[in-house]
Amino acid sequence: MAQPTETYRRAFVDCDHPHISYGLSFSDACAKHVEATFKASKIYIFASKSLANNTDAVKKLEGALGDKVVGVREGMKPHTLWSECIEVAKDAQEKGAGLLVTIGSGSLTDAAKMIILILTNNAFSHSAISAWGTSYNSRTDLSPPTVPIISIPTSLAGGEYSDFVGSTNDTTQHKHNFGPKPPMGPSLIILDAHLSASTPASLWLSTGVRAVDHCVETYTSAHADAAAFSDAAKAGLAKLVPGLLRSCADPEDAEARFACMLGVRDAMAAVKNNVPLGASHGIGHQLGPLGVGHGETSCILLPAVCRWNAAHAGEAEKGAEFVVGRQRELVEVLWGEKEVAKVLEQRGLKREDVGLGDVLEAVVGALGLPGRLRERGVPREKFEELASSAVKDKWCQTSVVPVTREEQVVEILELAR
Repeated sequence: MAQPTETYRRAFVDCDHPHISYGLSFSDACAKHVEATFKASKIYIFASKSLANNTDAVKKLEGALGDKVVGVREGMKPHTLWSECIEVAKDAQEKGAGLLVTIGSGSLTDAAKMIILILTNNAFSHSAISAWGTSYNSRTDLSPPTVPIISIPTSLAGGEYSDFVGSTNDTTQHKHNFGPKPPMGPSLIILDAHLSASTPASLWLSTGVRAVDHCVETYTSAHADAAAFSDAAKAGLAKLVPGLLRSCADPEDAEARFACMLGVRDAMAAVKNNVPLGASHGIGHQLGPLGVGHGETSCILLPAVCRWNAAHAGEAEKGAEFVVGRQRELVEVLWGEKEVAKVLEQRGLKREDVGLGDVLEAVVGALGLPGRLRERGVPREKFEELASSAVKDKWCQTSVVPVTREEQVVEILELAR
C-alpha cells in the first residue's frame, strides 16, 4: 500500500506566513514539523476539552510527540480571558516551552496568540496588557513573538490564518483587540478532514457560515480592489457552501470536509490583507454577551445585512451599481454549484430575480441552523442597547453601506428578527 504523501506550502502565495500541511494524519504531520521545521524540544499543547474527553485525538498527539510534551491544557473559557492567558503563560514559561500546539476550535488559537504575546513582552499582569491599548494597531512597538504556534483546527472560523486577536480583560469585562502587528498567528496550520469529523455538527456548520460571511463581506467591500482577493472570496464560496451542504448530509464525507477547510483558507485571503469587513461582523460582535455564538451571528445577520445593503445601495460611496452588481455576482457563483442550486430550487427561488440575502437564508435553513434572532432568544427590547454598541464597532463603519446611526442597526435587527 502506498504511503500517504504530504502537501506543505504557503497558505497564501503572497505571504510567507503561515504554511499549511495536509495529506498526513494530524499527529504524523505535527511530529514531523516539530522535528524538521521548528526543531523544538519542549512543547505545550492546548486541547479542546471535548476532543480530549470524547476522542483519542489528544492522546494520539501526545504519543506522536513523546517526551517533548512539557504541558497540556485542556479547554479554555470563552472570550479569551486575560486571567487564564496569564496563568497558562506563566506555566509555559516555567516549563521552558518553545512551541505551542493547539488542537481544537478557534478559541484555543486566540488564547495561544495572546499567550505568546504575553511571554515575549513579559506582560504577566492585567495592567501590563492594558497598556497595549484597546483596539487594533494601538501599539505597533510590541516585541514580535519568539514562540511559534502550530494550529490543528477542528472548526471553520479561520482565526488561525489571522494575526488579529480579540481578548477580554476579565476585571473590567472590556474587549480588547490586538494586531496585526506584531504578527502573532500560527506558523503552521495542519488540516485533517478525518479529525474534524469529531466536531459537533452545529459548531462545524455554523463556523462554516462564519467563513461564508468572510467571503461575502470582503467581496462586497468597497475596499476589495485587488482582483486576487475577489477571486479568492468567490473560490471560497464555491468550496464552502457545497461542502457544508454535503457534510451536513453525511458528516463522514471527508472530501466535503476538506473542501470546506480549503474554502476557509480562501475566505481569509482578503482578511489577512486587511480588507475591511462589514455590518454582519460589526453587529454580530454585540450578540456574543447574549449567548449567540460567532457562527450563529453570521447565520442570522448576514442575510439581513445583504438585504439591507441592497435596499440602501444608493447610500454607498461606490454607488448602487457596485453594491447590487457585487451581490449579483455572488448569487451566480452559488447558483452555479449543483448542490446549492438544488436547495434554492426546492425553496421555489428563481435564479433571474433572487437576492443574495434570500440565497443565504435558504442555505442556512438547509443546514438546520438558526436564522432568526428570536430563535436564539434575543428580544426586540434589546435592539436599542445592541444598536448603541454596534455603531461604535469599526466593521459597521467600514460596511459597504456605512452603518453609523443607531436607527440603521435597528432596521437590520428588525430584518433579522
